[in-house]
Amino acid sequence: MAASQKPDNVAAVMKVFSILEGLAEQRDIGLSELSQRTFMTKSTAYRFLQTMKELGYVSQEKDSEKYGLTLKLFELGASALQNVDLTRLADVEMRRLSEITHEAIHLGTLDEDRRHIMYIHKYDSQYSLCMQSRIGRRNPVYSTAMGKTLLAWMDVEQACQVLESVNFIPHTKHTLTSVEAVMSELPEIREQGIAEDREEAELGVHCLSAPIFDRFGKAVAALSLSFPVVRYDTQKRAEYVQLLHQAGQRVSEGLGCHNYGFATSPSPA
Repeated sequence: MAASQKPDNVAAVMKVFSILEGLAEQRDIGLSELSQRTFMTKSTAYRFLQTMKELGYVSQEKDSEKYGLTLKLFELGASALQNVDLTRLADVEMRRLSEITHEAIHLGTLDEDRRHIMYIHKYDSQYSLCMQSRIGRRNPVYSTAMGKTLLAWMDVEQACQVLESVNFIPHTKHTLTSVEAVMSELPEIREQGIAEDREEAELGVHCLSAPIFDRFGKAVAALSLSFPVVRYDTQKRAEYVQLLHQAGQRVSEGLGCHNYGFATSPSPA
């Protein structure tokens, strides 16, 4: 079945990109002209355009009924470029954190739906007992330190909307399972610049996370430091927090932010 469907799927993808390229060539274009440019029937082109409108990639003028591209593709491209710079800048600091702590270090951003955090770079722990993860993995924002970090720098109303769209699942007995429970933590996270996952995503794993800001002061990513609870030393928490803040500050400065506000002490020896 999959083999027989593959040619149709490939043809559909090619038609989508043909439409996108046709729309990119001309600011506003009618259905008839677009169908001619893309060598499709009007009904086929119309069907694809309606789906692309629903996804936010295409707009349609009410008066002329002509179609045009929205800025969503530009946003995707800009995000991709930013993530390239972000990963390159973060790698230096993540390597440093790894060498100092020997624990797992992660870099994460919000997924498109904003209900998940996605790991885009990592350094594995140097110990055999460690958190298992992979680049590209997604975890819910409400049960991760990085997710709560990025929620804390959203507008309150926006954070509420994201959480209200979430299906809360208790991954462990410590998982926060309501909008109110998560929202109650955000003011302190924003004030202190640090979020914690206290075995909320995975039993036996404790995580700390700090934000990364772009040149506009927007929290675009988060760094996290993950420990098995048996190795997490509460007496060193302030040192861990300082290390994360310093790393977050340096990456943020690389992205053009010069008002990080948390890393004020000299680096630990």
